[in-house]
Amino acid sequence: MELFGRSWAALRAAVDGLAEEYFAEPSGCTGWLVRDLVCHLVIDAQDVLITLVTPSPAEPTRDAASYWQAATEPPDGQDPLDALTVRLAAAYGDPALLRFHLDDVGSAAGRAAELADPRLRVATQGQVLTVGDYLHAYVLEWTLHHLDLVAHLPQVPGPPAEGLAAARRLLERIAGGAFPAPFPDADALLVGTGRRVATRAERAELGALGTRLPLVLG
Repeated sequence: MELFGRSWAALRAAVDGLAEEYFAEPSGCTGWLVRDLVCHLVIDAQDVLITLVTPSPAEPTRDAASYWQAATEPPDGQDPLDALTVRLAAAYGDPALLRFHLDDVGSAAGRAAELADPRLRVATQGQVLTVGDYLHAYVLEWTLHHLDLVAHLPQVPGPPAEGLAAARRLLERIAGGAFPAPFPDADALLVGTGRRVATRAERAELGALGTRLPLVLG
């Protein structure tokens, strides 16, 4: 629960500190500028708020790892929902408005997570999870998108070390195997999700795990 809050706060702080011109730079998400990614974060925050107020009496059907469904192909930016995000982001015009909206909705999502009972069962996307598992899954979401945010902005602070480590452990659960110990957490996440192509040396280190990568999460 606390790690969700720290990861989310760090990501929002990074966005809050962006110079206006950075919003027009490319992000680590295929086909998206930084402003598009930030708009997606607003939508994510809304999803968190909706889910946390959607209790379910049913038994959990997913946990933090099985919440993620890996796709076979990386996104190409042409998905209708992705295209809608781009149009929404452009409609803000002034990056300050987008930054304000993320701070407003994002702060509310953070407070809702702090107040939520981790044992409560909630429904989302036709599945049921405990709040604890749902928020754990979102540590991976926030950390990956924080890496997307700074992909072409090395001067912007990246995700916290504890978030990177936790996201790596969850990705290893999803992958069904551990990344080699020499892999830094950020590289494990980037290579593991197809955000960066593994080098020849990395492929050799990955061994059998490399045949199951990348895991395109969505």
